[in-house]
Amino acid sequence: MGRRHKSVLAKLRLLAKSFKREVRVYRLVLKDCRTPRLAKWTLGLAIGYAVMPFDIIPDFIPVIGHLDDAVILPLLILFALKLTPRQVVEEACAQVDLVP
Repeated sequence: MGRRHKSVLAKLRLLAKSFKREVRVYRLVLKDCRTPRLAKWTLGLAIGYAVMPFDIIPDFIPVIGHLDDAVILPLLILFALKLTPRQVVEEACAQVDLVP
């Protein structure tokens, strides 16, 4: 294996680890009773949209088809986290960081 290939694999592993951490944080935020309903619904909508077998804008449409995933999901998650009390998000992050 070349150095470049190892570097790409290392970056992919780091990205996967980061993604898993974020999903755990969102899960804890959803479970917390201090999280407002609208935030829970928005975060649930984002998760549902991510796992939905079809897209609002089909992926075969050049650029826009993939752009909707890259824009809609982060905006929904950002909106949900803005609605959630900062303390809830910080506690969820701290709890996830303590788990190996």
